[in-house]
Amino acid sequence: MSRSSLESRGDMRAGNGSGDHPNKAQRFREAALPHLDDVYTLARYLLRDGADADDAVQECYLRALRHFDTFRGPEIKPWLFAILRNICRGEFARRSRGTLAIDDTTENAQDAAPLWQEEQASPETEMLRQRDAETIRHLVAELPNPFRETIVLREINDLSYGEIADVVGVPIGTVMSRLARARSMLRNAWIAEEGLPT
Repeated sequence: MSRSSLESRGDMRAGNGSGDHPNKAQRFREAALPHLDDVYTLARYLLRDGADADDAVQECYLRALRHFDTFRGPEIKPWLFAILRNICRGEFARRSRGTLAIDDTTENAQDAAPLWQEEQASPETEMLRQRDAETIRHLVAELPNPFRETIVLREINDLSYGEIADVVGVPIGTVMSRLARARSMLRNAWIAEEGLPT
C-alpha cells in the first residue's frame, strides 16, 4: 500500500463529489496519510493477508475521504481505525471465508511491520531481534480476535484506553480487561515458546 496510489485515488474521488471543498483532498492527505502505516499494521493483524489488508486500507481511506467533512474529533487516527475495523468485520470478513480465525499459513509474515525499530548493535543481535520479533508477531497473531485487536491498538498503535473503547465500541473497563488478558496470554505463550520454567 503506497501513499502515491492512495493520493491518486483520493484526488480522483475528491473531484467527483458534488459540493466538495476544493482543498478537501489536500486537507485529508495532511491529516490521514501520516497514519497510513499504522492503519495498514492493524489491517494486517486483523486480516492476516497482505492483499486483503491493502484492499481494506484503500477502502478505509476512500470512505474516510468521502466522509471527511463530517469528521469532528480531535484525533483522526482512532476514526480511521474505527472505519477500518468496520470494513474488516464486514466485507473482508465475508471474503476471507467468513471468519477472522487463526491461519497458520499466513503468507509473507516477514512483510508485517516490526514491533520495534531500534538500532542494532551487531549482526548477532540483529538475528536475535529478528527471531524475537517473528515470535512476537506469531504469538500476537494467535491471540483470539478481541485480545489481538486490543493489544495491537494499544501496544503497536499507542491508542489510549478511551480511544480504543471508541474504536471497538466497548466500555473502557472491557478494554482494560482485554488488554490485561492479552498480555497474560502473550506472557504465557512466550514462556511456553522459549521453554522457560513457569
